Parts: sequence; C-alpha cells; structure tokens
Amino acid sequence: MADSCPESVSATTRDKRVQFGNRFLNDPARVFQHNAWDNVEWSEEQEAEAERRVRENSAQRVPPEKQVDYEVNAHKYWNNFYKIHENGFFKDRHWLFTEFPELTPNQNKSNLKNLLLKDGDFEIIEHRNSGNGLGLIVSNTQEQHKASSHSVDDKEQKHPIEETTQNTCHLDINTDGFPGSSATYRILEVGCGVGNTVFPILHTNNDPGLFVYCCDFSTTAVDLVQTNSEYDPSRCFAFVHDLCDEEKSYPMPRESLDVIILIFVLSSIVPDKMQNAITRLSYLLKPGGMILLRDYGRYDMAQLRFKTGRCLSENFYVRGDGTRVYFFTQDELDTLFTTAGLEKVQNMVDHRLQVNRGKQLTMYRVWIQCKYRKPFSPNIS
Repeated sequence: MADSCPESVSATTRDKRVQFGNRFLNDPARVFQHNAWDNVEWSEEQEAEAERRVRENSAQRVPPEKQVDYEVNAHKYWNNFYKIHENGFFKDRHWLFTEFPELTPNQNKSNLKNLLLKDGDFEIIEHRNSGNGLGLIVSNTQEQHKASSHSVDDKEQKHPIEETTQNTCHLDINTDGFPGSSATYRILEVGCGVGNTVFPILHTNNDPGLFVYCCDFSTTAVDLVQTNSEYDPSRCFAFVHDLCDEEKSYPMPRESLDVIILIFVLSSIVPDKMQNAITRLSYLLKPGGMILLRDYGRYDMAQLRFKTGRCLSENFYVRGDGTRVYFFTQDELDTLFTTAGLEKVQNMVDHRLQVNRGKQLTMYRVWIQCKYRKPFSPNIS
C-alpha cells in the first residue's frame, strides 16, 4: 500500500520547499541531489511502456460480486486502514502553503478583494471591521448574485448558474446556528484523514476570523482528529461525512465557504458518483470561492504497479487493503468542475521524479493540481 500513497514516499523534502513545477532535472548525473524533480519529460518509449502495463493490468476485472462488496463496505475498509496506521502513515502537508497560498492568513481577505477588483464587474462599497476580521460587502454593477442560506440538501436546490440574484452580495455570511457561523473565512477539507492538512492550516493561519471544517468517510479517522491534543473546537469542526451521500447535508449553509480542499480524495470514490459530489460541493462555495485539488494522474507509478485482477473499471483499481483509487486526466477533472459551474484558475499535470537517495531508487509520479473558482456572476448566455 505504501507505494500508492504519495505522502508515504517523501512527498515533502528535507530541502526548503520549492514550488510545484519549478525544480527541473537538467543534468541526469545530479538525479540524487534532491528528493524530487518536477515536470520530468517522458520518452516515447516510457509512455508506450506505461500504456502497455495499464492494458495488461486492466485486462482482467474484479468480479461483480466483489465490486459490490468494495462499494457497500467501503467505510469498513477505510476504518480498518486508520485502525492499523492511526496517525503514523501520512506526513503533515506543509507544502500546501506553497502550492495553495489561499490557505495562508495574508491571503484571506487580500485575495478576495483583488479578485473582486480584477473581475471588473464589482465595486467594494463597504469595509466592515469586527473582532472576527475584515468583512467585505460588494455591489455587482452588471449582474447581481444571491447568497442563499439554504442547506445544501434542499430539495429545491439549483445549479449555481441558475440562481436568482439581488442587489447586494454579502460575502461574510453571519447566519447563526451552525459551527463557525461567526467566522469571516471558512475552509472545508473533504477527506481529512487524521488531520495532516487541517492541523498545519491551524498552526500556520492565525487569522482570528478563520474557521476550518474537516470531514472524512471513516469514523476512526475523525475520532483521531477529535482526540488529537491540537484539536481546537473554537477554530475547527470535524465530522463524519460520505462525499457520495446525496441525502445527508453538510453542517454549513450553501454559499458560506471560501475554500474547499480535496487532496487525494476524489480518486477514492466510484467514477460515476464524482460529478454529483463536485456539484454538491460547489453549492457550498461563496461567489469567488475556490476548490483546491491535488490527485493522481494517469500512468502514475501506483497505477503501473497494480497486478492483474485488481482493476474495477477503466483506470479504477482496488488496493490490497480494500481501498480504491482512480487515475485522472486533466480533461476529466476540467469536465467535472466546469459542469458544476466553476471556472478554471489552474489545471496542471506534473510528471514528478521522486528519488530515494539512500537506496538510490527512482520513482515516477504523475499528479494533477487544480484550482477552480465559483464565478462572481452567473454564466447565463
């Protein structure tokens, strides 16, 4: 299992973090000088060999009855994973703040203000200062947008681009009755595991208006977050949630979140359920809010290492412990997000070469990193 989870293979280096896509291997003789190299070009032979290996390990599919078991009992497999590994398997993701500056305290309000001004269709009409931070009220000078406080499981929920609008968009929702209701900047991580993203965010971002939500499919994982000595209920709310459950609502109202984080989690669900999951998450974003994603790309080392008989469907596999993983292309992710009404800010793929300097081993990883934003004005043609 260790070869299929990026944090378990030194995804963060001992060197000072260099931004994703900025460390290039120009001299093969220097390959073991660093732990990782970005955007390593694949030869035609390497690409052809990857295609061959995928065809080979996909030829025999998992029997239908076993596929049903992996779906119905998915929570049991993930609970068992965290019972075995607890908080000792993954590393804290401190690289997040280099790749996603939206998570740092200096970015919270300045990014939002800059995006509004850059968009050109909005005018900031009031700066509201409070003990919880800076709230912005903006006026849409062309098309007007409505910030709804309905729960995301509202049976009458509409696609973001179909919502009705009104004169003023309050981006600092202060609706009472839900955790973090008084916060001015709200982050949700879906698939939080044992907190390897959440706790670094809470350590790094000291914005008094920040509130972090985190959820996971596994009750064992959420228990480990809640019992961690660094868990602070005044700044964080951890809860159990199935990303694919269309009946259970999230604990915050729609259009209340600034950032949603998906780190190696979307790939763990059945491909047919991905679109509805992303669309439901899009309802939670404020206008200008972003989904930040990092996940497995097609022909990643983990995909090539699967043995025959582990393939569930095209590019979707089950590991030996019963957990599942999908390997994306950029176009597939772009379709998921844009269909949900979001606009592309970033969608990049990195053929990364990781090395084990001690054992003199090389490992070719393929990861995709995305940022998609909820538009400030509906895309109505």
